[in-house]
Amino acid sequence: MTDALIDFPSARTAGCPFAPPADQRATAAVRPLSKARIWDGSTHWFVTGHAEQRAVLSDPRVSMDERRPGFPHQNLNMAENLDHRPPTIFNTDAPEHSRFRRLMTPPFTVKRVEALRPGIQRFTDELIDTMLAGPKPADLVQALALPLPTFMISEMLGVPYTDHDFFQRHAVVAVDRNATAEEGAHSGAELGGYLAQLIAQRVESPGEGWVSDIAEKVRAGEVTVAEAAQMGVVLLIAGHETSANMIALGTLALLQNPEQLAVFRDSEDPAVIAGAVEEMLRYLSIAQHGLRRIATEDIEIGGEVIRAGDGIIVPLPIANWDQRVFPEPEKLDLHRQARAHHAFGFGIHQCVGQQLARAELQIVYGTLYRRVPTLALATDLDRIEYKTDHFAYGVTALPVTW
Repeated sequence: MTDALIDFPSARTAGCPFAPPADQRATAAVRPLSKARIWDGSTHWFVTGHAEQRAVLSDPRVSMDERRPGFPHQNLNMAENLDHRPPTIFNTDAPEHSRFRRLMTPPFTVKRVEALRPGIQRFTDELIDTMLAGPKPADLVQALALPLPTFMISEMLGVPYTDHDFFQRHAVVAVDRNATAEEGAHSGAELGGYLAQLIAQRVESPGEGWVSDIAEKVRAGEVTVAEAAQMGVVLLIAGHETSANMIALGTLALLQNPEQLAVFRDSEDPAVIAGAVEEMLRYLSIAQHGLRRIATEDIEIGGEVIRAGDGIIVPLPIANWDQRVFPEPEKLDLHRQARAHHAFGFGIHQCVGQQLARAELQIVYGTLYRRVPTLALATDLDRIEYKTDHFAYGVTALPVTW
C-alpha cells in the first residue's frame, strides 16, 4: 500500500450535494483499504470497499469498545466525555452488546412496526393536510420531515410528544461533530436525566410504550435506571434524527430527478415502493462520518494486515457507491436492486430501528408526491444549507411550494 492519506471527514464537492466526498471516492477507486487522518492528528484504517466493510463489520476481532487505547473517537466531545457515558449498544461488544440489543429491539420487530403503519399513514396525511392549508412556501423539514418520525418514536417509547422541543434541542448537540465537550456533556446529562426521571415514574406507575417495558426490567433488577435511560436516549435521538433527514434530503434529491420521483408518485405497488426506498437509502447514505472500531487481534482484510490496537473507520456511503456492487452508483435508479446497501450498517451491530425507518420512508415517499404532484423547490439549489457537520447528513430547511 502507498502512503496516500486523506483527512476524514472531508468536504463534499460543491454542486453535487448527494455524492460522497470526491477525495474519498478517489481513494476507494484505487484500493479498498487505505489510511485516514482524523481531528486529533491520529491515523487509522479507512475501509471503503463494500466486501471489505462487510468483512470488518462481521469480524468478532473488531471491537466497538471506545475505552480501548487507540480508538478513533468521532471528535473531542466524544473523547473527553468518555467517562460520563455508560455502556450502551454503541460502545460494547458481545455478550454485553447482545444484552442491550435484546432490551432495545422489542418495539422494532417487523410485527410491531407493521401494526404501526396505519398510524404512520394517518399522521402523514394530517401533516400534509396542515401544510397544504398553510402559507406557501412551506419548510418541509418543519411541516413533515421532523414531526412525523418524532411523533412516532415518542409514541413507541411512551415519551410525551409535548416535550419534543426539549429533546430535539439537545439531540442537535448530540449529533453535531463540532459540539464542544462542555456542550456535549450538558446535553447528554439533560437527556439522560429526563429519561431517568421518566423511567423512575413508570416503575411506580406503569403506562404504555418501551419506557414502561424497560421500567419492568428495572423493577426486576435486570437493568439499572442509568443503563435504561441511556438506551432511551439512543432510541429517542436515532429514532427521529435519521428518518427526518432522509425524508427532506430524499425529497430534494427526487425533485432534482423528476423521472425517479414519478416512480413514487405513480406506483400503487408496495413492492415497487419498498424497492425504491432501498435505492434512496443507498444513494443518500446519510450516516456520513463513519462507524468507528478497533482491532483486538491481527486481521487480514483486502490484502492488508490490520494489527491489534489499530483504529478502523468504516465510511458507509463509499461502500454504497462501490461500482463493483452498484454499477453507475452516481445514478439514482429506483428500479435498481439495492438491498445489499450498508445504510443501516452490517452485521450484529446494524441499526435496531431500521424496520421503522423503512415503514416511515415507504409511507412518506409513497404519499407526499401523489398528494402534492406539483411539489417544487421554492429556492435555488445553491441556497440550500446542508448538515455537513452532523453525523446524519441532511438539510436544515427545505422550502417547497406547489
